[in-house]
This record gives sequence, C-alpha cells and structure tokens, in this order.
Amino acid sequence: MSGAQIFMKEDLKITDTQIEILAGVINIYSLFGSLAAGLTSDWLGRRYTMVLAAAIFFTGALLMGLAPSYAFLMAGRFVAGIGVGYALMIAPVYTAEVAPTSARGFLTSFPEVFNNSGILLGYVSNFAFARLPVHLSWRAMFLVGAVPPIFLGVAVLAMPESPRWLVMRGRIDDARRVLQKTSDSPDEAEERLLDIKKAVGIPEDVSDADDLVAIVRANKASQGQGVWKELLLNPTRPVRRMLIAGLGLMFIQQATGVDCVVMYSPRVFERAGIKSKTNSLGASMAVGVCKTFFIPIATLLLDRVGRRPLLLASGGGMTIFLFTLATSLLMMDRRPEGEAKALGAVSIAAMLSFVASFASGLGPVAWVYCSEIYPVRLRAQAAAIGTGLNRMMSGATTMSFLSLSNTITIAGSFYLYACIAAAGWVFMYFFLPETKGQSLEDTVKLFGKDTDDDDVDANAGRHEHNKSTQLSAQH
Repeated sequence: MSGAQIFMKEDLKITDTQIEILAGVINIYSLFGSLAAGLTSDWLGRRYTMVLAAAIFFTGALLMGLAPSYAFLMAGRFVAGIGVGYALMIAPVYTAEVAPTSARGFLTSFPEVFNNSGILLGYVSNFAFARLPVHLSWRAMFLVGAVPPIFLGVAVLAMPESPRWLVMRGRIDDARRVLQKTSDSPDEAEERLLDIKKAVGIPEDVSDADDLVAIVRANKASQGQGVWKELLLNPTRPVRRMLIAGLGLMFIQQATGVDCVVMYSPRVFERAGIKSKTNSLGASMAVGVCKTFFIPIATLLLDRVGRRPLLLASGGGMTIFLFTLATSLLMMDRRPEGEAKALGAVSIAAMLSFVASFASGLGPVAWVYCSEIYPVRLRAQAAAIGTGLNRMMSGATTMSFLSLSNTITIAGSFYLYACIAAAGWVFMYFFLPETKGQSLEDTVKLFGKDTDDDDVDANAGRHEHNKSTQLSAQH
C-alpha cells in the first residue's frame, strides 16, 4: 500500500483523505477477522483456521488488484482485512501451543519475522513495478500478493494440529502423538500432556478412556460456553491482570506509530529531502530491510535473555529515536537549505533506528508474550481481543496520520508518539512479569492463582478419595 497509494491517487483521481482511509481501514476491518478467528479456531481447529485465512488473503489480493473503482477497492480491502485479523490472531497462538518450552519464544516470534519479510517484499514489488504505466503499476503491486497464500494454504495441511485443541476436543491419543513429535523428550511430552489435561479440567489420574466424559462434565467453557463472560463480565483477579498486561502491550505496540512509518515512509522521506518517486520508494525499502534484519535478533535472544529485558530496551530506544526524529524534522523548517540537508540525514537515521528498536523488541515480543499468558480455556478468545485492539489502534493511527500531520505538523505527530512510547515503557516495567522458561500452564500462575486451579485440585482430590474408598471396600 505504501507505494501503490502514489500511483492509485493519480490513476483513480482520489484525495489524501481517501488514501488514508483506504490505508488504515484494513486494520479496522481486521477487527472482525480477529474476533471471528477466536471462534473459528475453537470450532475448526487452529490448522484449518490458517487454511481459511490463506483463502481469504488470496481473494482480497485479487479484488484489490482488479478493482475498477475506489468503492471496489474498498471492498477488496475489507476482504483482505478479514484475512489480516485471522492470521495475526491464529499464527502466534498455534505456534505457542505446538512449540516445546525450550524454544517457544524463538518459534512464536516467527510469525512476526515472516510478516516483516512480507513487508520487505511489498517494498521490493513497489520499486519493481513503479516503472509500469500508472494504471498497471499499483494493480501489479496488489496482484502479486495473491501468490504466497496459495503455497501457505497447501503447506499448512502438512502441519500437525494443536495438541491443546485436540485435548479440548477429547482426542487425547492424537494430542499425545503430536506432543511426542514436538517435545524434546518422551518424558516432556507426557508432562506437557498432563499439564494440558489439568488446564482444561481433567484430574491427573483419570484414564484416557474417561477423558471425553470428564471434559464435557468439568469444562464446558472449553467449548466456548461462558468464555466471553469470564473474560469481560466477571473475570477473576488473575484473568483481569492478564488482560491488563496483554491488552496494554497490544495498545502500546501500535499507538507508538510504527505502522505510520511503514505505510507513509515515502512521504516522510520526501519531507526529509528525497523528492523523486523512485528514490523515495528505494529509500523506503531501507525500512523493510531494517525491520526484517533486526527481528531475528529478538528471535535469537527471547529464550536466552527473556521477554522483559527486550521489551524495556526496545521501548527505551523507540522513545529516544522518536524524540530525535521529531526534533530533526522540526528544526529543518528553521534552518537554511544547507543545514536542512544534514538534518534530513539525521531524521532518516532516527527513523531507521526507531524501526530497528521496534523490530528487535516490541514488534515480535508483544505477540509472543500475549500468546503465552492466558489459560488454555481462554487463550483463543483473549488473543482475539488483543489482536482486535492492536488492529484498531493501527487503523486509528494510519487513518489519522495525514490529517494529524496537517494539523500539528509531522514533527508534532512524532512528538506525540514519543510521549506514548515513554508512557509505554513505564507500563511495561511495572505490569509485565517475566515468562521465560515457564510452560504455558505455569505462565498463568505468574498473575496469581486462578480459582479454576482450586476447582481442578479439588476435583482431583475427590477423585482420589473415591478411588481410595473403592479400593478399601474391595479389600
């Protein structure tokens, strides 16, 4: 979209206001996708939800690339937005549920790695197709996006289903087989299975033959009944703390304006002194390269350093470089042209450093953190709410950036984002416990003991008591 907007504005004769609505509305549309994905993933399973997301992406790309008018283009953005919501919610949840504890952070950051690889390819396609006739260039930029979903949809079929979803559906033997393939040892596989069974309300000593009955009797919420009530209307204190941590982190990730930098980088580079369209699109590729290069740093350090240090270092760097970017852009208006060029170089360096800080911490770690803090019975829906808030904030920032910049200047906009980043650092310092090295079932205990844990323990105690009584009677 960052490159296509330049050419579609000329071809379709649309205004800046229409452009910023078109750019940002996909994130608002993705709200529906993320909320629907929470229900779909509990109904169809995590794997087939990803296949559905790929089909939606394919359709959206075709509709946008072949759109004859602004209204048709908006319809294509709606379909693509549903796919965005599905993918952003299901990818980290699936990965967190399949991955062994020792590599969960590393693997759960992969969706963000490849998301930004896709952004980089988007910048490359912008540059590659920029020399086509105006009426074809922006269409080619969209149509090429229909290729990856074909391979994705087929490849997902070769992947295993989430063992936690299988347990919730009573398919214990299938879950055991998946865990044996995705654990570091057979003992770990059995330990993970016991943890999952306990999390969904099955006492440890209930045999596999009794599991389905135990699930239906003890954990109706796992079928989606009462989950929204438990999350939003009557959350326990630990669940409330999880929601504050998860939703707060998702808010901060987008409220700092990173999607504005990605979406409108050609305009920011133009403001910094790069005037030609080709040079601006070429410079914008540096944003994609920067994000794609620095994300693996977080990927490699997540399970070694931990989540908190990366988040705090990232938030601090983002704050510093946003203030630097805003100040350099502000001073450019008050200096002669010779000095303005030097300040333009400073502003470009500051923008790339901001992107690097985001990519090496808050970008990938937020998705990892929010996929591992919720109990299994609430995880899909809670992740859906977090993804919805994330997309809503992305839509709000990208749909308002041009208007906000016209009102308080581009420099003023980045000062605002810098203040939000500073407040976000304080929030992360006080509200986010470390989750490194914890199993998914143990991670939830960092936020306090859930009353459902007491119920499970009590059920296990009653079951053991009944079993002992029966043995005594037989003796």
